[in-house]
Amino acid sequence: METQFTTTDKQQKKINGIYNRFIKRAIDIVLSLTAMILFGWLFLLLMLIVRINMGSPVFYSSQRAGRGEKPFRIYKFRSMTNETDENGVLLPSPQRLTKFGRLLRSTSLDELPSLWNILKGELSIVGPRPLPMKYLPYYREDERVRHAVRPGLTGWAQVNGRNAISWDDKFSLDAEYVENMSLLFDIKVLLYTVIKVIKRSDIIQDDQQTASLHIVRADMNKQTDELS
Repeated sequence: METQFTTTDKQQKKINGIYNRFIKRAIDIVLSLTAMILFGWLFLLLMLIVRINMGSPVFYSSQRAGRGEKPFRIYKFRSMTNETDENGVLLPSPQRLTKFGRLLRSTSLDELPSLWNILKGELSIVGPRPLPMKYLPYYREDERVRHAVRPGLTGWAQVNGRNAISWDDKFSLDAEYVENMSLLFDIKVLLYTVIKVIKRSDIIQDDQQTASLHIVRADMNKQTDELS
């Protein structure tokens, strides 16, 4: 049964439009295949460097919410080690993130394996960024529209602040993307993405990143309960 989302008339028109249903997917297939062919050498080189720097496995995978809120596994190059403390517990992320890992993230090269997700139809090149499944209970009803389309490798929220903006702002931008989705809008997002990657802008340190959604929204719900 297809998941139902609360949408505006304009959003629903874009979701059911020819571009989203047919053209966008065709473009994703062509561009992801082209990138795999052109950058196959870089893919193999990065595999080797990651293996030398961080050992095995070379890839990192994580379960994310896709279109229709269905789970899928996204693939990236590893950017952190598996170092643990004396009790065998993984060290905090900032301590495990290597210098090479920071370079991979700042240049978005860690995202190259996600081209496979695009080819499989789990991701689009442009769309709302896929987030962990554990966040699903914390979306407001109107924010769930971000899952009415395929998630993206890059998106409108990513080129408008990335981790430097609040969750409310991110989801508002995601909804704005769904409402204005078109070929020209996707080209605009891609151009902005290239500029951001070249400038390495909106890249902030781990301890400055927006707190996880389930933590932020759980705190908000707790405060609301206390006031009621």
